[in-house]
Amino acid sequence: MAWFRKEKQPRQPLRQRLEIPPDVWEKCEQCGHTDLAEKFARNVEVCPGCGHHRRLRASEYLAMLLDEGTIEEHDTDLRSADPLGFPDYPSRIRKASANAGESDAILTATGQLGGLPVNLGVMDFAFMGGSMGSVVGEKIARLGQRSLERKYPLILISASGGARMQEGVLSLMQMAKASAVLAQLGDRRIPYISILTNPTTGGVSASYAMLGDAILAEPGAVIGFAGPRVIKQTLGQDLPEGFQTAEFLLDHGMVDDVVPRKELKRVVGQLLRHMSGKPAAAGWASA
Repeated sequence: MAWFRKEKQPRQPLRQRLEIPPDVWEKCEQCGHTDLAEKFARNVEVCPGCGHHRRLRASEYLAMLLDEGTIEEHDTDLRSADPLGFPDYPSRIRKASANAGESDAILTATGQLGGLPVNLGVMDFAFMGGSMGSVVGEKIARLGQRSLERKYPLILISASGGARMQEGVLSLMQMAKASAVLAQLGDRRIPYISILTNPTTGGVSASYAMLGDAILAEPGAVIGFAGPRVIKQTLGQDLPEGFQTAEFLLDHGMVDDVVPRKELKRVVGQLLRHMSGKPAAAGWASA
C-alpha cells in the first residue's frame, strides 16, 4: 500500500542570483564608509559616517545655492585660446571639455538666493584641476562688472590648483584682473563673499579667494598657496597638525567661519541680508 504513503523528499532551496549594479554603492575616500550612492546624493555628497565633504561639480553648487527657476548662466561661449603655442594645449582643452562637460574651469550665473538677487561664480575642479586661465579671469571680471552695474552681491566659490601653467604670465595676470574688479566692488560697498572648497591653492588663494568681505570655508578643505611638502622642505621643520585645513585657518584668523555644506545657503543668505540691509524673503526665516 505504498500509494497511501507520501514519500518525503528534501526541498531544494530557491536560489536567485541578484545582480547589483556597480554604481549603487559608494565609498568615502576619508573613512572608508560604504553606503548607497543615493544616500550620499541626498546628503549633498557629505559622508554620513565622518562628515567628509566630497567634491561637488559647479552645476551642483549652482542648483544648491540659487533658487529654482532663477538661474541665468553667462558667457558660455568663451573658450581658451593657445596664445603661447604650448605643446598639446588645444587637445588638453578639448579632452577636459569632453570629460568635464564644461567649456572651462568656472561657471558664472545670475540668480536669486533666498529671494535676494546675486551673481555667482563657481570653479569646477573637474576641468583641468580648476586651473585659472584667461577664460576664468575674464568670466570673473565680467561677473564683477555685472555686480557693479546692477549692484548685486557677488559670490565666488573656489576649487583650484592655481594658475594654469599652459598660459604662463597671461594666467598670472588674471590675479590682478580679478582683484581690480573686486576693489571696485569694495569702493561701492557691494558685498562680496568668498567660499573656499577643497582644494583652494596657488594663485587663486593668493588673489580673489582671500579678498572677500566675508570668507567662508567648507569643513576639511585644503587652503594655501604652496603645498605642505614644499613648505616643509623650505622651512626644514615639521608642520603643525592639520596645517592648511579650513579649521586651522579659522583658528588663526584667516577665514571667518567654517560652514557645513547643508548650512551654506542659509548662512550666506543671512550674511548678504546683513551686509545689504535688505529684509528676508517671505518664508526664508523658517527655511
